[in-house]
Amino acid sequence: MTVALMWEARAAEGRGAELLAWAREQRFDVAPLRREYFRAPRDRVLVITWWEAAYDAKLPELPEPAPELVTRAVHRWRFESVGDAD
Repeated sequence: MTVALMWEARAAEGRGAELLAWAREQRFDVAPLRREYFRAPRDRVLVITWWEAAYDAKLPELPEPAPELVTRAVHRWRFESVGDAD
């Protein structure tokens, strides 16, 4: 089964590029199958990692950034793949 972990944070005013750079620098002990980075208005950063694992498997996740870099706590979601569209 493939599991996708989503990590989303909103940077402090004007610090979106810094938050994105911070997220890109984070490393795991085990590499995910895939890792993608996204940005959106209001300095939001989204990171999605894909893993070959059970839905409830213990998987490495990005940590909380330094408090001065974000405006709120990180949001996290977990999804399992249900296959391609027909």
